[in-house]
Amino acid sequence: MRKDSKEQSPERHDWFARAAEALEKARKVKPGAERNEALKKAGQLQSAADVMGYLKSKELRPPK
Repeated sequence: MRKDSKEQSPERHDWFARAAEALEKARKVKPGAERNEALKKAGQLQSAADVMGYLKSKELRPPK
């Protein structure tokens, strides 16, 4: 059974924190294929954070 989005913990959707954490971890990996993949994943999370920030922005809310 799925939980409503209101019931999910706030840190689960803190995309900017997840992206920053992934980037920090990626920078600690030795240069090579594994690091490249980790940096790619961090970039994808940052893009997701940007999109989620836009989708939750006041510009997209209907007028009152």
